[in-house]
Amino acid sequence: ASNGEEAITMYQDKRPDVVLMDITMPGMDGLTALKRIREIDGQARVIICSALGQQRLIVQAIQLGALDFIVKPFQPQRVISSLKKALNIT
Repeated sequence: ASNGEEAITMYQDKRPDVVLMDITMPGMDGLTALKRIREIDGQARVIICSALGQQRLIVQAIQLGALDFIVKPFQPQRVISSLKKALNIT
């Protein structure tokens, strides 16, 4: 999805196992989209990725239901670790 509205629509259509979403997007930001997705599906597994490593945004994302917060630029192993955690894969 290229923006938050598209992310919500795609989530409703596809019901993916995990969503990786940026905070900064045109139109609706990732935190608002996260909140809306979690309202649609309280079990949605969402991982937020962002270059904005501010503590306030991390806390806000977790409070809204994000499973994890990955700060960009990220290492591939960090993404894999987060996905495994979200999918309960050891």
